[in-house]
Amino acid sequence: MATMFQDDGSSSVTSSSLQGHTMISSASPNPSSPYPWLKELKSEERGLYLIHLLLACANHVASSSFENANIILDQISQLASPTGDPMQRIAAYFSEALAQKILKSWPGIYKALHSTKMSIVSEQIHANKLFVDMFPFLKVSFVVTNQAIIEAMEGEKMVHVIDLNAAEPAQWRALLRDLSARPEGPPHLRITGIHQQKEVLEQMAHVLISEAEKLDVPFQFNPIIVTSLENLDFEKLSVKTGEALAISSVLQLHTLLASEDEIGKKSPPGPRNDSASSIPSSKVDSFLRSLCGLSPKVMVITEQDSNHNGSLMERMLESLHFYAALFDCLESTLTRTSVERLKVEKMMLGEEIKDIIANQGFERKKRHEKMEKWFQRMEIAGFGNAPLSYYGMLQAKRMMIQNHGCDGYKIKEDNNGCLVVCWQDRSLFSVSAWRCRR
Repeated sequence: MATMFQDDGSSSVTSSSLQGHTMISSASPNPSSPYPWLKELKSEERGLYLIHLLLACANHVASSSFENANIILDQISQLASPTGDPMQRIAAYFSEALAQKILKSWPGIYKALHSTKMSIVSEQIHANKLFVDMFPFLKVSFVVTNQAIIEAMEGEKMVHVIDLNAAEPAQWRALLRDLSARPEGPPHLRITGIHQQKEVLEQMAHVLISEAEKLDVPFQFNPIIVTSLENLDFEKLSVKTGEALAISSVLQLHTLLASEDEIGKKSPPGPRNDSASSIPSSKVDSFLRSLCGLSPKVMVITEQDSNHNGSLMERMLESLHFYAALFDCLESTLTRTSVERLKVEKMMLGEEIKDIIANQGFERKKRHEKMEKWFQRMEIAGFGNAPLSYYGMLQAKRMMIQNHGCDGYKIKEDNNGCLVVCWQDRSLFSVSAWRCRR
């Protein structure tokens, strides 16, 4: 997005200028100005002006100046569009999130407007699949995770894989094929799939059982339905003596970062710091310790590599950068008339933006953190870093070139042997492998 960020992820009007918007945002655009001139702005001017408007609006929302926020939202509506250029699309979803945050100040109105809202499971499943297909991030994760599992399970006769987000059977189909080709023959493979939706687990079971029969791999699928990861009953994992255990967590652990102290409590009125790193996170720490207690030979974690915590303005700035990169990715590969692109942006990216911006306290599940923070949490829980192998990195880069040959995507390896997938030089998703030190 030339109007907003440069290749290094900074603003084209310089990082200091973008940060400076938070200082000047209290001086909102003149509300008496007529709106017709907005339509005459050129693309770059419009993009920069939308940044000003969004940050000014967020500043007013943070200080409960809702009348001023309303005026600015009206101006944004003249420029934003879910079918426009990337900045227009981003503005459409961020302005919707800010409007929803304002409405939450009047719970009765908010609940009345959302009382008949229905979520169609099949549509959400389709949007999730489109996300996997359109972006390389999860495909890279699947390739690297499978390679780490294969290397850790060399020579093992009984292998148990726990998938904390069993949404995509393609990853485990590939693992079945790789294990069936082992010189010493395939192990007995058991996969425990954890998900909120029964339909997803039923589909995965059908696909994997069929694939295992074709490949003549001894296989068992253990489905576990949970309303949320924090409600997982570890007894249902049925980890058995003699099994070699692997754990895969794809974009799940950050949902545990809402503080237990906040559950059931209403957020106090006015501005507040909602930082996951500044509040107790005993849920995630306890969960990780419990996983380590299962003594896995390897655990592979994929998470968004961005800090979407802190005050509203901090979340606004960080998430603008992060989601601008994702919208740019889609702009480079799909037309603006693409129905599939619109579905992913609305049902996935737009919903994530609303959660980060509009929700507060325990309601906010999208508490993404940088990889350095996950390093601290994993080490406290008893895990030690297990650098990804050269071959795993090579496979990831080959997959990226073959399936997403766009110059914008990059894979970087950090000093700890972890992998980060970037758009230009903006890190977006990280993959790291761990083994229990005990």
